[in-house]
Amino acid sequence: MTTIVRVAARGDGVADDGRHIAFAAPGDTIAADGTVQPGPHHNVPPCRHFPACGGCQLQHLDDESWSDFIVERVASALAAQGLSAPIRMPQLSPPRTRRRATLHFDPAGRLGFAQEKSHQLVDVQECHVLAPELFALVKPLKRLLPSFKPKRRLDVHLALADQGVDLLVTGIAPEGLAHADAISAFAQEHRLARFAFDDGMGPETRWEPDAVTITLGNVPVPLPPAAFLQATREGEAALVAAVREAVGDAGIVADLFAGLGTFALALPGRVYAAEGARDAIAALKAAAGRAQRLVFTEHRDLFRRPLTTAELDRFGAIVLDPPRAGAREQAAQLAASIAPAIAYVSCNPSSFARDAKTLCEGGWRLDWVQPVGQFRWSTHVELAARFSR
Repeated sequence: MTTIVRVAARGDGVADDGRHIAFAAPGDTIAADGTVQPGPHHNVPPCRHFPACGGCQLQHLDDESWSDFIVERVASALAAQGLSAPIRMPQLSPPRTRRRATLHFDPAGRLGFAQEKSHQLVDVQECHVLAPELFALVKPLKRLLPSFKPKRRLDVHLALADQGVDLLVTGIAPEGLAHADAISAFAQEHRLARFAFDDGMGPETRWEPDAVTITLGNVPVPLPPAAFLQATREGEAALVAAVREAVGDAGIVADLFAGLGTFALALPGRVYAAEGARDAIAALKAAAGRAQRLVFTEHRDLFRRPLTTAELDRFGAIVLDPPRAGAREQAAQLAASIAPAIAYVSCNPSSFARDAKTLCEGGWRLDWVQPVGQFRWSTHVELAARFSR
């Protein structure tokens, strides 16, 4: 009888004979007729929409095997670049803690995530990933959105801000008094922090009784519509803790790809923060100024104009949190710098490993990697790592 020994990058179980078996967990056995006999790590998927819904790929794994999957993803990416490092136990976010998500609404009235490997939508009736405050809006939105008579698919961006749910609908611009009244009534009834629309010309806020903020490092930061946030509070806390450990007591730190200031506002001492998104860096600048934090901000495209080695050498530590593509250009400059430590935060083990190779070839040492699983039951892996000279 064939046994599943691990889970591949896309979520398939890999048997000891090399076969890939969909929705199989380590320890499952495969009978001669191809049926899967659940083993000790096979979880009963809690959601009726699994596996059709593309929001989750790994609901059939228990937390132990999901953790092992995350560690193997990181180790395999490093090994592909000829690297290795101590990999810590992943920090996993619990179910129903996702505080930001993008759902889709189609003219047929379906609202939900796209099906796995398809553009078809799953009309969600339940979700074990979304925070309850976000999921509570699904049914009300299914009643509201048809009134705008959309002719194409809409994107519905949900985020949990300090004041409540921040809602942005892209792909349509409501017009007329009836729509204005419906928007106001909906926002009041469901106590929205903000309700905005974007038809392609930029977000237009239709409801925002109080300025919307997100608290980062105990500082309220203005939250632009659909701005990037770490997916869960638990995931954010794990990444911040790892970055603080990696940076140590450095008196002056550079935070590159700083976003709204998730790390810049959590660090002691003076911080230089660079970010290419104008609205994000403006929000960070305003928040740091009001809180009298020692954060100097710069709007800077780090892909086209990375910090030079001479600029990097001024800092006691560097924090790096690039998008999925990684930071190839910035890593090349970092490789030659003499800053004592780097905290690298990544949402893509492959691009991280590529940049890690560049750094290690420049004389850096990869001290440790802290994986974070904040996209519950997903193949998506995040991490924070420390490099030192």
